[in-house]
Amino acid sequence: MNDVDIKTREYTTVTEVSGPLMVVQGVEGAAYNEIVEIETPSGENRTGQVLEVQNDIAVVQVFEGTSNLNTESTKVRFTGETAKIGLSTDMLGRIFNGIGKPIDGGPDIIPDVELDVNGSPMNPAARQFPAEFIQTGISTIDGMNTLVRGQKLPIFSGSGLPHNELAAQIARQAKVLAEDSEFAVIFGAMGITHEEANFFMNEFEQTGALERVTVFMNLADDPAIERIMTPKMALTTAEYLAFEKGMHVLVILTDITNYCEALREISSARNEVPGRRGYPGYMYTDLAGMYERAGRIRGKDGSITQMPILVMPQDDITHPIPDLTGYITEGQVVLGRDLDRTGIYPPVDVLPSLSRLMSGGIGDGRTREDHSGVSDQLYAAYAEGRDLRDLTAVVGEEALTDRDRKFLRFADEFEDKFIRQSKDEDRGIEETLDLGWKLLSILPTTELKRVKDEHVEKYLPTGEEETEE
Repeated sequence: MNDVDIKTREYTTVTEVSGPLMVVQGVEGAAYNEIVEIETPSGENRTGQVLEVQNDIAVVQVFEGTSNLNTESTKVRFTGETAKIGLSTDMLGRIFNGIGKPIDGGPDIIPDVELDVNGSPMNPAARQFPAEFIQTGISTIDGMNTLVRGQKLPIFSGSGLPHNELAAQIARQAKVLAEDSEFAVIFGAMGITHEEANFFMNEFEQTGALERVTVFMNLADDPAIERIMTPKMALTTAEYLAFEKGMHVLVILTDITNYCEALREISSARNEVPGRRGYPGYMYTDLAGMYERAGRIRGKDGSITQMPILVMPQDDITHPIPDLTGYITEGQVVLGRDLDRTGIYPPVDVLPSLSRLMSGGIGDGRTREDHSGVSDQLYAAYAEGRDLRDLTAVVGEEALTDRDRKFLRFADEFEDKFIRQSKDEDRGIEETLDLGWKLLSILPTTELKRVKDEHVEKYLPTGEEETEE
């Protein structure tokens, strides 16, 4: 009887409504993260979550916003449950809002299981090291900053750069080579505009990729508090498909900056002491709780790979959001504004980009035995070519040696042929590596110090330099 009483307790003792928060007094037995049902004065139903409990006072965050709520006739019912989502494989090919309700006109999901959206921490001792190569079809990622199964590899972008197009292309093209197991994509969008939402929906529907994609979409005019739930919904769905159904899941989350802005808004409403640039001091912990839900578990077939996308405010890579993300994740793919200005897509700047787990996912039996050497050699030659560009701006091209001119030409060709590709171009890893060798043939063979001699003999095209000239 006592359990029933607790689950159905209802209060009309709302004492304060501030921003997305509501304060309820005289509450008994409220728990952190508990879900509450709210009835507005007009009879509308909303959902909230307990954010803080102190003595008999509960602070509740309202997912649908606090407009039209008052302190006189608003009813709050504490359910005794945490936030859960009903899950089924029928979710593939469906589009949901930020709190898991269908918005594609289809029927409600009949769940096989209900899981807590906060998830359970993955036991570090049970983690399996990420190793298998995931092919995205994009040369700068596959060849230079390889994504491996179970990794978290964020994309650092800037305002106005084509990160949405890149995300849609990766969602469409990503695949695990030589595998019979099913591959799925979970796409979580936070705080995106209606225009961006329409772009993603059309992109997935027209290309047929929607069949294996589950979309959670929180729009810019949706309540900020809903933004906090969206990645949890997406990752809980990913955990179900990966560890219950044995699927390999790629989770794309965009835009992490909007998520962190929502965190800051709620922190401000709670009158918390701000940290760096006004963001809450617990933002690192919060982001880590999200990113660390990627990985592989020993004895389970499935895996979760994450590609969070964040727009760096003022292109500042030292801003708290990219800074903390860089600490937690295993590298980053950085989009460059200079490349974008010259019309190159995707404008991936390979010099500040990095994949820390790349070495475990490439090589003989995974990609090709020459992959590591080609990647290192391309990186070194491009870095030297970029330095020579700066030098040329000062001394002029006439002052350069013949060797320098070849590196300068290599940098131009690398950007035009290797980095640049069309938005529907899906390059295989063999094609990417062969293209790398073709570009390396511009340089004197004596300069190829980072690739093995036997690989030079096997893969370097002969006579390429003369035909290019």
